Formats: sequence, structure tokens, C-alpha cells
Amino acid sequence: MQRRTFLRSTALAALAAVPVTAALSGSASAADIPVASLTALQSAINGAAPGDRIVLADGTYTVPAGGAITVSNKNGTSAAPITIVSQTRGGAVLRGARGFVLSNSSNVTISGFAFRQSTTFELPADCSAIRLTRNDFQHADTGDPYWLVVRADNSKIDRNHFHNKTTAGIFLVVDGSGSTAMAQNLQIFRNHFSDHTFTGDNGGEPIRLGVSGRALSTAGAYVEYNLFERCNGDPEAISVKSSGNTVRYNTIRDSRGGIVLRHGNRTRVEGNYLTGGIDGIRIYGNDHVIVNNYLSGLSGRALVVGSGTTRDHTAGETEDQRRGNDACDRAIIAHNSLINNASTLSGETRTYEPQNVTIADNLLVGATGSLVAMGATTGFTWKSNLLWGAAANGNLPAGTFTRADPKLSQGADGVLRLTATSPAIGAATLGGTLVTDDLDGDPRGSVRDIGADEYATTPALRHPLTAADVGPNAP
Repeated sequence: MQRRTFLRSTALAALAAVPVTAALSGSASAADIPVASLTALQSAINGAAPGDRIVLADGTYTVPAGGAITVSNKNGTSAAPITIVSQTRGGAVLRGARGFVLSNSSNVTISGFAFRQSTTFELPADCSAIRLTRNDFQHADTGDPYWLVVRADNSKIDRNHFHNKTTAGIFLVVDGSGSTAMAQNLQIFRNHFSDHTFTGDNGGEPIRLGVSGRALSTAGAYVEYNLFERCNGDPEAISVKSSGNTVRYNTIRDSRGGIVLRHGNRTRVEGNYLTGGIDGIRIYGNDHVIVNNYLSGLSGRALVVGSGTTRDHTAGETEDQRRGNDACDRAIIAHNSLINNASTLSGETRTYEPQNVTIADNLLVGATGSLVAMGATTGFTWKSNLLWGAAANGNLPAGTFTRADPKLSQGADGVLRLTATSPAIGAATLGGTLVTDDLDGDPRGSVRDIGADEYATTPALRHPLTAADVGPNAP
């Protein structure tokens, strides 16, 4: 039974030739300042006032060695930012060691550039409300390993493409001031991360949200609606090493890396698609919420509840202790669909076992091995999980699951969803309002279904992302 229609835009490619100025404002403005050289660009930036839009003509511009395009002490407003744009998206190509260097600035937007630098682009902690949008990042592999580092509060990184890296290093790093703080309220959305082919064991993440020394700092970041394709530089495509973040509605496809809550507490991972790659979701730390995720066709471990070399990270621990794994405590893992993965739900064997984790209302389907292969645990709550397939049940407690065919049907977007006769419908039992909608955006209501999908007959509002949904030409 096919119950939904896969809705996709067919006209997005035409946006590539739209001038960035029109895309940002809808029409030209009296404040537009056209420039056609780096000297004129720098002069216009030096004299910029709130609401000005500086438009660099298409062409290739090489910043001289030792030089930079400086944005210093420039402050727009939230209603009237200072905007620096390429005439058309990707039309202004910046080469040389260094491009934009910002300091003591706020409410500045940089849009539409093709960055081909060899040194890190930084949004420093003395800036705030900086937006990087609709840019193309492909730095020199022989340059600095980090392409973009964000330390500025209240900034936005959206609709950019980070791609084609063959060496160790990270596309996007989020840090903060000093050695323990995190940038606050960062929004990372509608970006395309693709083709990181570094073959080492560690050090090639697309996104690293924090670092071990900042793990206990709350960042409040939102990482949402991003697409990751062929991101093979690290087992962690989204590496979270800070606290209090939201990772939702992302698609990770055909990639080595998954979503890893490596350090920190209180992060919500919701509504993500991880398909056709290697690793899924792995969690350490305390009080996380993992809901409505769809993990399918992974050749590695789909969902890992991590054990630790320590029980909890603390402010007074040594640097080596902080780098260790913190056992997963008090997580809630509910309403996820884990379908046809090599390893479905598993644990680990470090000294400190995970404690007081709730695993409820999940759909586990597999053909080989065991659906549940946990190591030592303490105080786990298991409720109303639905299991199916030739794989053995594994070591979840008797009476906490049902084994029955979930009666799934594959949609045009490749997602397996419930059909009208599925035993998952109305069978969820976990109380509270942990989820109000499902993977597709359908409302859950008061009687909920098991798994990431809530049965509905209306078209889904959300789907796995494609390249047309993200990057410089995204809507």
C-alpha cells in the first residue's frame, strides 16, 4: 500500500544564475554599492553603514600574500545588516592565503562567494550575529586543516556547500572564547557537506560542535536540515562535544560518519535520516533524547548506547580524563526506526556501564545477528518495542517487546513506512509529550504508533533531503 506522494521541486536549478542581491532582498536597493576590485571592496567595507549592500562583480580575485579583506568595527543591525555579496552565486572567486578577516563586528552577512583559500576562515568571539549564506567552500587541501571556525555568538551558517577534501581536517568547527566556553545560539542549516575522502581513522569530521575541554558548556546550537553525502573522513559526521544542542531533520547518506554525542549532556537528536552508510547514532553523556530517527541499510552499528571510562565528566577532571568516554546515563531512546542494518541496537564493554536509560516504542527490523546486543547495563527501562526479521531478539528483557510483522511499504523517497494494518499503530506506551509529531511531520496525537513513522494518509511534510534542498541554490 502506497500512502504518500514524494513531493520535490523541479525548478531549483534555475536559481543558480539569480543574482545574490535579488535573492537576499527581492529587489535592488539605493544602498547597493557595486565594486569591481579588492581595493574598491575594502574601501566600501570601511565606509559601510547599516543597511548597505556591497556587491562584488563576478571574477577571480587573489588576495595578496600577507593581506586580507578586513571587516573591523562594522556593526549593522538585525533589521539592517551590512551585506557583502557576490554579483551572482559563486561568481566571485576568492583565492590567496586569506580572505575575509573579521573583528569587533556584528550583524554582517557574507553571501555568494566561492572560497578557495588556504587558511582558516574564522568568526571570532569578539563578533556576533554574523551570517555566512549561499557560499561555496573548497579550500586548498595543503592549507590549514580547518576550513571554517565559528566562535561568534548568535551567528548563522546556512545554505553553503562544503566539499572535496582529501586530507585530515574539519569543514566546520564550533568553539568559543577562552578554553571552556562555547559560541551561543549558533544555527547551522540547509548546508551541503559532501565528498570528504580522507582515509585515516580520525580527524575528518564535517561538523565538530565543540571539543572535549568545552564539553560541559551549553551551546544551544541547532544543526538542522543539512545533507551529508560521501562524508568518509571520520566515523563522526556530526561530532557533538558540548551540551544543550539540537540535531534534527538532517540526512546522512552513503557516508562513513554518523551522529555521535561524544562529550557533553542534554542534546536532542530528532528526525534524522541515516541511510546506506556505515555508522548511525552513538551516544555518551547524560540526559540525551533520541527520538523519531530513521536508520536503514547501515553496514556498521546503527545505534550504540555507550559505556565509559568514567561515570561523568566534571569541571575538575584532568585533560586526559575529559577525553575519555562518559557512560550514557538517563537517556531516552524512543520512536526510532532501525531497519535492515548490520548491527541494530548495541552496547559496549568499558568499565562504566550505561545507567537508567529508557528504550521504548522503537521499531527494530533485521535479518542477521541479534536485534539487541547490549553490554552490561543498570536500571534500564524497556517498553513496547516492536521486533521483526530473521535476526534473533537478543538480550532485551522478555515482556518488553512484541515480535510481529510491522507491514511496511516503501515510498518513492525510499522510506519504509507503516501501512493501515500494521500492529505498530496505536501500540506505543511511553507516557508524556516527548514527541508531538513524527519523522514526516505528521501529528502524533494522544494514541501514538511505534517507530519513527505515525501512520497517516496525507502527504509527508518532510523527506530525506536531496542536493536540491540544500546548498547555495536551496530555497
